[in-house]
Amino acid sequence: VQLQASGGGLVQPGGSLRLSCAASGDILSINIMGWYRQAPGEQRELVATVSSSGTTNLSDSVKGRFTVSRDHAKNTVTLQMNSLKPEDTGVYYCNIKQRRSYIPRYADYWGQGTLVTSPA
Repeated sequence: VQLQASGGGLVQPGGSLRLSCAASGDILSINIMGWYRQAPGEQRELVATVSSSGTTNLSDSVKGRFTVSRDHAKNTVTLQMNSLKPEDTGVYYCNIKQRRSYIPRYADYWGQGTLVTSPA
């Protein structure tokens, strides 16, 4: 499984950015795609995910500002980031967790990361 992310960059506080990620390879029908981020000196944290059944999960810190969506046919996930804040700065990683129906454990795959900067 490979993940190719695009988007990111420098944006002033209050601005918007869109991140996209395409998954390729052996993509299973039971999966969760989404985004995590890591600020300098911090641990990686969940930003937003959307499952193959359409269930979304967003961090409290981005609710009301970010939206996550996916195109199931193309195996892509998009993160629309509005009203960006300096604390949103970090490297954003695309992720897919997937499993077979008869195996309860998820396998984890990560993209290369893309930098989002909203300066203070």
